[in-house]
Amino acid sequence: MSEQQHPQHEYDGSQIQVLEGLEAVRKRPGMYIGSTGPRGLHHLVYEIVDNAIDEALAGFCDHIEVNIREGNIIRVTDNGRGIPVDIQPKLGIPAVTVVFTILHAGGKFGGDNSGYKVAGGLHGVGASVVNALSEWLNVVVRKDGVAYKQSFKRGVADADLQNLGPTDEPNGTTVTFKPDPEMFEVLDYDYDTLNTRLREEAFLNAGVRITLTDERAGQEKQESMCYEGGIRSFVDHIHQKRQLEVLHPDVIYLKGQLNDSIAEVALQYNNSYNELILSFANNVNTPDGGTHEEGFKSALTRVFNDFGREKGYIKEKDDNLSGSDVREGLTAVISVKLTEAQFEGQTKAKLGNTEIRGLVSGIVYDKLKEFFEENPAVAKAIYEKAMQAARAREAAKKARELVRRKSALENSRMPGKLADCREKDPTKTEIYIVEGDSAGGSAKMGRDSKIQAILPLWGKMLNVEKARIDKIYGNDKLTPVVTALGCGLGEEFDVSKLRYHKVFIMADADVDGSHICTLLLTFFFRYMRPLIEGGYVYIAQPPLFKLQKGKQVRYAYNEPEMSQISAEMGQGTKVSRYKGLGEMNPEQLWETTMDPEHRVIVQITIEDAMAADEAFTILMGDKVEPRKEFIERNAQYANLDV
Repeated sequence: MSEQQHPQHEYDGSQIQVLEGLEAVRKRPGMYIGSTGPRGLHHLVYEIVDNAIDEALAGFCDHIEVNIREGNIIRVTDNGRGIPVDIQPKLGIPAVTVVFTILHAGGKFGGDNSGYKVAGGLHGVGASVVNALSEWLNVVVRKDGVAYKQSFKRGVADADLQNLGPTDEPNGTTVTFKPDPEMFEVLDYDYDTLNTRLREEAFLNAGVRITLTDERAGQEKQESMCYEGGIRSFVDHIHQKRQLEVLHPDVIYLKGQLNDSIAEVALQYNNSYNELILSFANNVNTPDGGTHEEGFKSALTRVFNDFGREKGYIKEKDDNLSGSDVREGLTAVISVKLTEAQFEGQTKAKLGNTEIRGLVSGIVYDKLKEFFEENPAVAKAIYEKAMQAARAREAAKKARELVRRKSALENSRMPGKLADCREKDPTKTEIYIVEGDSAGGSAKMGRDSKIQAILPLWGKMLNVEKARIDKIYGNDKLTPVVTALGCGLGEEFDVSKLRYHKVFIMADADVDGSHICTLLLTFFFRYMRPLIEGGYVYIAQPPLFKLQKGKQVRYAYNEPEMSQISAEMGQGTKVSRYKGLGEMNPEQLWETTMDPEHRVIVQITIEDAMAADEAFTILMGDKVEPRKEFIERNAQYANLDV
């Protein structure tokens, strides 16, 4: 069970407050769930689960079950108090009807303690939005030995609340819904996506069991998750999954409270060069951070410098450690729970409560300093890593200045191999980073030189997953990319200086090409992440096959497409497979891969930063075994002809 129990009290219709009526959710679903693609589809499940988690936070629920049923129907069951079914005084209809049909209605707005002290579903739109975006939705409430049911179609009740009579089942709520095909681009639920999110919820709520079951034919599986260690178990799980070597055996756990707000932090250092900070407010992931992350980062830097000078780890002549120095190799989970959470937007990407900054900062400074005092060996190991990071940062600074001086002496900021475009407005320009000089030559001749720039690369580039930033400056493969893009890297990155708003990686469709593509993406992910987050990075997709019959020429990008086109063109069709970009003449490269009217491209996005981070750690890191396991597990999803 959750740590803080509250006495049993009445939770009825008078506590369901109405802020405004349900408006055009169906007209603008993206405002409420982020998108109508896979992210929005899965968000429906999270909204209903969040309501059950709120019952767990209040101390009334310890088991939540999520079932993916045949036809991608979702059923969420909890053993909480059950949504109130009595008449809501203001509207004169059952409270459960209000919750599912009226926007901003819920038990989370009251100043008294009759509803929820802490809630992730703060906006009170979750249930009604899910209802509005479902083809149909049924809710069954079990309360005090009686079951009640109400059904809806596309947000509208199609029957009054029914009393189903006595039930032996414990109190709780079951919500079953089918996403509306009129609203969503895809309707197929991904088990792993839901599993990852629900596992997070289990880590964040120590002792609450969450069971996910896939009932779809051919996909049957189940996992039940419960972690008594809470966020400490979360940090352990991250390191075990990535098979990272930790610098100290135990996860450092810090916790404190201010009035009704509780903050807890779990952290541990590993031997990688990357940081991973995951933050949550009322169990809701805040990928854009906010005041809790700000408080954590500032206190961490402060305590390292103050304690380091006290103990002589940092000499008087030395500069202070920077934030990036003290966070190198850090994995941390920050979880805060508070009564009046101020999120930015319905998707709750960032926390805004100013008082939380002070709470987290105070806990981290005082308790981490205390931990270092009591564990000098651990403190020494962590300091050694931070000092190495500081030395690397200084070396990187010198290398950066050397690169700048060299550029100035050469009287040209642009790499010699760059064939730039004539247009100067970055919103209209594109750069193709091309594997090999021969393909680069074809691309230069075949491009639209007004808007398309070409930068050829040759040979294997540095794997930045295994190198600190000081090794990147001056690297003959990466420096041209940094210089051409013009926006810097790492902490100096400034997206406003980006010289091209479409950055294409164009490599051969073979193992070497895939490796170069992955190395470049790793570099962008680690040192220019806003490029990917802003949607500026693309993979060009050259065709694999050329099909010719007489004067008719067509191209195919994979084997199924080649077979289909070959059948359409009929007997006598000559099929040739391209071994690489260099085999194409400039006209072919233009019409198949570079012409904005006809090309096939893939935009690189970060749907889930943690999953992307994990993938890069496994695929580009030192350990062979997890890389082999990852490839074997995911090989079924790869289309090797694309």
